Amino acid sequence: MLNISNQQVAERVWDESLPRAQRELLDPKGGRRLGRVLLVIGLIFLIILFLPWRQTIEGTGTLTTLRPQDRPQTVQNQIAGRIERWHVREGLLVQRGDTLLTISEIKDEYFDPNLPERLREQLAAKQGNVAANAAKIEATDQQIAALRTTLDVQLAAARNRVTQARNSVRIDSADLVAVTNFYQIAQARLARYEEGYKNGLFSLTDIESRRLKLQEDQAKVTAQRNKLLNSQQSLANARIELSNLRAKYGQDLAKTLSDRSSAVSSRASSEGEVASLRNKISNVEVRRGLYVVRAPQAGYVVRTLKAGIGETIKEGESIVTLQPDAPVLAAEIYVRAMDVPLIQRGRQVRLQFDGWPAIQFSGWPSVAVGTFAGTVTVIDVVSSGNGKYRLLVRPAQHHRRDKPWPAQLRLGSGVYGWVILDSVPVWYEIWRQLNGFPPTLQAEPAEAPVKVKAEK
Repeated sequence: MLNISNQQVAERVWDESLPRAQRELLDPKGGRRLGRVLLVIGLIFLIILFLPWRQTIEGTGTLTTLRPQDRPQTVQNQIAGRIERWHVREGLLVQRGDTLLTISEIKDEYFDPNLPERLREQLAAKQGNVAANAAKIEATDQQIAALRTTLDVQLAAARNRVTQARNSVRIDSADLVAVTNFYQIAQARLARYEEGYKNGLFSLTDIESRRLKLQEDQAKVTAQRNKLLNSQQSLANARIELSNLRAKYGQDLAKTLSDRSSAVSSRASSEGEVASLRNKISNVEVRRGLYVVRAPQAGYVVRTLKAGIGETIKEGESIVTLQPDAPVLAAEIYVRAMDVPLIQRGRQVRLQFDGWPAIQFSGWPSVAVGTFAGTVTVIDVVSSGNGKYRLLVRPAQHHRRDKPWPAQLRLGSGVYGWVILDSVPVWYEIWRQLNGFPPTLQAEPAEAPVKVKAEK
């Protein structure tokens, strides 16, 4: 072929000889378009690799309350009794102090409807006994004072008699010495007169006079000696009387003191019985006030645990489950132990509640839809039974578009949370996920454990 014409007959013949799909695959223009698309996709992927990615820590849990008094509680009756009437139904909102249940007495010792009056009569009798013992103690005190006064007077008199007897003994002793001297002088004179009578100096009459004088002096000595003995005996008797007086009045005083001690003991016993009766009267009055079981706080009656009329309930038995009204809600989520060191109080959290559809992009929390904002409030210092650590998350508004938590939330409903950490490149997050490494922070957390003071 000379190829004189501008029309290429060979190419047309070649195109018509191949199937259409094969011709499109072998078309060089399609390959160039595919290369351009792959290049653009690669550039976009490369750009995405360097975009910022917010690391998150995922956790699941339920809704709970931050304060213990806001959690569901059971109401117990403080005394045993029989159900007489129910004043509530399940699902009813009650206020603090509202009557839940009325019961009646089942213990025979409290059956008497006039029991407080009977106890008050016993109390009055015991109080009279206390007054009588007090009067007896006062009379005994007066008797003791009189005995001591009489004892002082009689002891003074007895001491005076002892002193007088002692003085008499001294006087009689002196008189005995004097008459003894006179007797000795009379003996010496008689001896001289007898010597002079032998020499003819004195007459017989003089000798007889001296002898008579000597006998008189001897009689005086004997009489004075007997008188001294009597005085000594009187002194001994006075001392014995003084000792007897002390013993007698000591015995009387001891008996009176014993009577006083008995009266004091009886009064103390009566006062103890009075206190016991007062306590029993107060207990009876308080017990009668416990026949009505009241709501300890405002809340909803979730479930009645006892049923029927006339059913007997034990002391301290649970009768109603009460959910407090307007609890302070908190999300209770659990995270792995390896992620706990990266979480501090105040970290932002995005929450998804059961029943509220939501879309959460883990790396870009700002484009999340249907999630709610929260803040980490409590981090447990010990792991739970499942080996994970619990976080308590409270509501928070990080942005203007964040809405408050729904008012329809109920305790125990499920929740899914994402704890927001720092930003990293996308390529680093892919590398971390492929290697199974935990999230990371730019710096080591410097926050110390916070000590929360209990409410007074």
